Amino acid sequence: VSTQSTGNLYKTSYKRMEAEKLQNDLFLRACRGEQVEKVPIWIMRQAGRYLPEFKEVRANRDFFEVCRTPELASQLTLQPIERFPLDAAIIFSDILVIPQVMGMDVTMHPGEGPIITNPLCQPDDIARVKLDADVSQLQYVAEAIKLTKKKLNGRVPLIGFAGAPWTIMAYMIEGKGSKEWTLPKQWLYKYPEASHKLLSSITDITIQYLIMQAKAGANALQVFDSWASVLSPKLFRVFILPYLNRIADTLKSVLGDSFPLLLFPKGAHFALEEIGHSKYDVISLDWTIDPSYARSILKGKTLQGNLDPCALYGNEESIKTEVKEMIEKFGTRAYIANLGHGLYPTHEVEKVGCFIDAVHNFTNK
Repeated sequence: VSTQSTGNLYKTSYKRMEAEKLQNDLFLRACRGEQVEKVPIWIMRQAGRYLPEFKEVRANRDFFEVCRTPELASQLTLQPIERFPLDAAIIFSDILVIPQVMGMDVTMHPGEGPIITNPLCQPDDIARVKLDADVSQLQYVAEAIKLTKKKLNGRVPLIGFAGAPWTIMAYMIEGKGSKEWTLPKQWLYKYPEASHKLLSSITDITIQYLIMQAKAGANALQVFDSWASVLSPKLFRVFILPYLNRIADTLKSVLGDSFPLLLFPKGAHFALEEIGHSKYDVISLDWTIDPSYARSILKGKTLQGNLDPCALYGNEESIKTEVKEMIEKFGTRAYIANLGHGLYPTHEVEKVGCFIDAVHNFTNK
């Protein structure tokens, strides 16, 4: 399905929602690069195992069972909003629901992470997956978004998300997390045509899934390319960038130019210039990228990030110092504070609260 045909397919089924009255729209204004009274903050994995109330809900429940139960997914989404003065919520789900809907068996194992029991080993295995998967099977995510929006009652915006095509493909071939991602990288060299076929299919399914989330009420959408860093600049341009651009181009065509799109290409500091030409409004940075350098390259973009998650293991004074230095480098305009990756299960609730308060206190006008 081409960008144009996908856009035409959904233009008729997506109706722009009337401007929602939000009590706190700092995040959305920052996405648009507008002046804000204080820098907004949300945190990747803000609904996570560092929260005692999260562990209570997750106890004796399968991870994906929670994802597939709208009431539980909504409850987990709201937990950090109830506890902290965050400026956005992000729906509780997982990027690997896409391989699931394509017919792959994905389970979450404590201490190991996701495991795909039937990974793709060679191009003939693509016949085993549903290249035209029906995203209506992910309606439970849309229902969780609707329920969460109702419970939020306009307090803060809600972010929907999906994994980027390369990151999803990497899991489908590797079958689990990896440091090197040797198996999926082999495909790009040995089976370039099959790789493009798979990436194209994942892209179109992801587009439909993200539009579903917007239709359900998500105020913004983030694409996570967690393993962008493992490819060379050449492979990035061939196997990542075209599919990221197809997602952004189609979503802007369907949802409108003003709908905020965020991209987190973790570790892809070598591709910032190319990323800067995309239609993503917000580029999220990991902690290895100097904010001043990113600003010089990504002109006209809102930046998000990029505190090292390990900085939250320091004492409160050191956290405040790190936050102050980060904000001085980013500036307060066109900036959303966040970590350079997600929160860890071993983070202390009090340190997370200190991080959030420090951002607001340093930038409150």
